[in-house]
Amino acid sequence: MRWRHWKRDMAIGLFGMLALMAGVWLFWPKGPEKIPGVTYQAQFVDPGPMLHLAEVLSSDALQGRAAMTPGNDAARGFIRKRFEDTGVEPFLPGGWEQSFTILPRTPDASAGTGVNLIGWVPGETPGEGPVILVTAHYDHLGVRDGEIYNGADDNASGAAMLTAVAEYFDGRPPNHDILFAALDAEEIGLLGARALAFDPEVPMDRVAININFDMVGRSESGELYAAGTYHTPLLADLVSEIAKTSPATLLTGHDRPEDGVNDWTLQSDHGVFHQAGIPFLYLGVEDHPGYHQPTDDFEALTLDFYVRAADTVVNVVNAADGILPEIFAQRRAPAPPPSKTEGTPE
Repeated sequence: MRWRHWKRDMAIGLFGMLALMAGVWLFWPKGPEKIPGVTYQAQFVDPGPMLHLAEVLSSDALQGRAAMTPGNDAARGFIRKRFEDTGVEPFLPGGWEQSFTILPRTPDASAGTGVNLIGWVPGETPGEGPVILVTAHYDHLGVRDGEIYNGADDNASGAAMLTAVAEYFDGRPPNHDILFAALDAEEIGLLGARALAFDPEVPMDRVAININFDMVGRSESGELYAAGTYHTPLLADLVSEIAKTSPATLLTGHDRPEDGVNDWTLQSDHGVFHQAGIPFLYLGVEDHPGYHQPTDDFEALTLDFYVRAADTVVNVVNAADGILPEIFAQRRAPAPPPSKTEGTPE
């Protein structure tokens, strides 16, 4: 009985907080208004809604957005609403959501369900030619030992940036189709990415490149890394050209075997697509004191850098769109499929 009352009270409290945040959303500044902590004048993204979404996703009310929790469900609702506001279209025949099975990790647990959100912006020949797949996970670690792991940088920052970049391209249609996927269950095994990669309704055979955002909102040094050029050297020239004028300091690295634990090749959702033979660029910052700690809060983000990083990644996606057939030609044979069945689309 006490358990049922606790669940009821938690649901009521969460609903109240979400209603309050939804109301605040209506009054959040949009457009060129000055935002505290941001001196850079964005050229491509609308920083207000992006920063607000990152703040909402990393609020205590969402309880750390762990997969299969009410806070995770609420986060997905906010991201979907933002996608819909931007004009981005749902991609799947059934709408926005792609559900997949999450297998239990202990004998006394039951299977659960994860959910990806997949939208798209059509190119000049919708449904034809190579595709850009842009991804960011929205789940985090939840509550551990009574402390909320809000995951502002990991990865509320990337999920909010995903919607901002999608909004830019919805207003300025690209040459080629772009899929935008907010992925679930990254923290427990890249399961949302696996579901996406093995869903027959997603044209993975057309994907030329995966551009993945994970931890893009906090860097005191102002440095943003683009990992993946080691595996696809063609992308090194693309990144170096953008770096000459990018508003954030854009660097390459963290993608060589000799980097050891600092090799990010398989450390986020892009790893799944890399194993499928698809070129990738993983955009993120180096680890900071908030990484996988309860101190990863919105107040710790470096907002001016975050907005600069968002404009920088728009440039990256634009540049990839300009040479997408050449990037597509760099696809490799896939690695053997994993033995696990987690992340199976439902």
